[in-house]
Formats: sequence, structure tokens, C-alpha cells
Amino acid sequence: MREEVEAALNEIRPGLQADGGDVELVDIEDGVVKVRLKGACAGCPMSQMTLTFGIERVLKERVPEVKKVEAVPL
Repeated sequence: MREEVEAALNEIRPGLQADGGDVELVDIEDGVVKVRLKGACAGCPMSQMTLTFGIERVLKERVPEVKKVEAVPL
């Protein structure tokens, strides 16, 4: 599952990097993917929308075992 999540994040990453941000996979526990938003994404007021409507949506589409995505602080 970790490899599938990493592959999906690699599809998302160019869009985040285009805006000066990035995402890092921290851990996966019982279908909950924990990520760290980096760069411009870390302090962006829209980061929760990016997490929910961008990252979580794509991960759930690509990896059905994903139940939720949570951001962990730096």
C-alpha cells in the first residue's frame, strides 16, 4: 500500500511544486495516511482544502484502502 500511496503522491507533487509547495509521506496507519505539507503549502491558508479536495481525493481514487488523509506539523 505504501508504494501505491507514494506513486499517487508523485502524481500530485508537480502541481504543489508549481506553487512552491510539496508533500511528504510520513506514515500510514489503518488506512489513515499521514502527510507533511512543506514549502508554501505549510503556511498557506488554503492548505486544508488542498489536503481534502486535492490530496485525499486523489489518494482515495488511486488507493481504495485509504480512509483518510491527515496533515502532521513540521
